[in-house]
Amino acid sequence: MSSPLPFAPGRVHIALELEIPSDVRYIERVVEIVARQCAQFAYPQRQTCLNIPVALSEALSNAILRGNGDRSDKYVQVKVDVTQDRLILEVLDEGLGFNFEECLQDPTEPDNIEREDGRGLFLMTRLMDRIERFSNHGNVIRMTLRRHD
Repeated sequence: MSSPLPFAPGRVHIALELEIPSDVRYIERVVEIVARQCAQFAYPQRQTCLNIPVALSEALSNAILRGNGDRSDKYVQVKVDVTQDRLILEVLDEGLGFNFEECLQDPTEPDNIEREDGRGLFLMTRLMDRIERFSNHGNVIRMTLRRHD
């Protein structure tokens, strides 16, 4: 049996679009799908086992619980674009959006230690290379992770 051919850098990319019900039970499965795609490109283990799962789980839970208000009649869309060099994730909910800068607070600051919110965005900004928020028929978080070997 022959071994698979390696991907040519910058030549191949995988693009996926997923739509899931607004239900936290789907988070783990979506994370598995994305991590598997990154593993196909031999991303470093730290990124496939830590950065991507934690950041994507936080984005999905925020979309489901905050953006969609934990309403089962709403949906979350996930767009994935992965290449040998970088991963772009977009998580779209049906919410009205939020002020990214206002919500981005350091949970380790004394005034924020007791707060229950703000930790997800904080983790996303620490684990991914770039985080953007914009509106496109709903609230979108775009996360970019460059491959770090």
